[in-house]
Amino acid sequence: MWRKLTIIVVLLCLAGYAAYEQFAEKDQVVQEKPAKSEATMKEIFARNGIEIGKSAPDFELAKIDGTNVKLSDLKGKKVILNFWATWCGPCQQEMPDMEAFYKEHKENVEILAINYTPSEKGGGEEKVRNFAKEKGITFPILLDKNIDVTTAYKVITIPTSYFIDTKGVIQDKFIGPMTQKEMEKRIAKLK
Repeated sequence: MWRKLTIIVVLLCLAGYAAYEQFAEKDQVVQEKPAKSEATMKEIFARNGIEIGKSAPDFELAKIDGTNVKLSDLKGKKVILNFWATWCGPCQQEMPDMEAFYKEHKENVEILAINYTPSEKGGGEEKVRNFAKEKGITFPILLDKNIDVTTAYKVITIPTSYFIDTKGVIQDKFIGPMTQKEMEKRIAKLK
């Protein structure tokens, strides 16, 4: 009698385990959705944010040297707003190209690199200053400590760059790391 009862209990346990495994596999399959292509994701991101053709929201932020920059004070000059962070690989990738572009065009174009400061773990502002010094960055780096500007520009991924004409109107937007050639092409379209 005990032998039959033991066999029944073992069979029930095996049946329960088999049912569990089958349902667990189905849950796993449902969770494994195909990833969207990079192009599709860029299209989704491009639909968000400030619209091209609209006035760029004005702001005033501190640079890493402690002085302030106000966007509206730069009217009459073409501006690239670049949202970034030190931990962002694509952001690091584009910095040498941005520096080369800035050195060549700083008379007519201003680059404002707006750092997503709250995301900088372990050092915050000092980490940003050290990064700029190590990389030899000479264009202005601004600290968005309360993410007010990042929020106003509806940035959902970094790096994101806005191209603003001499009248303060957004004329272009680029998501992802830029090359110097890409910057030159987009700036050439601005008036």
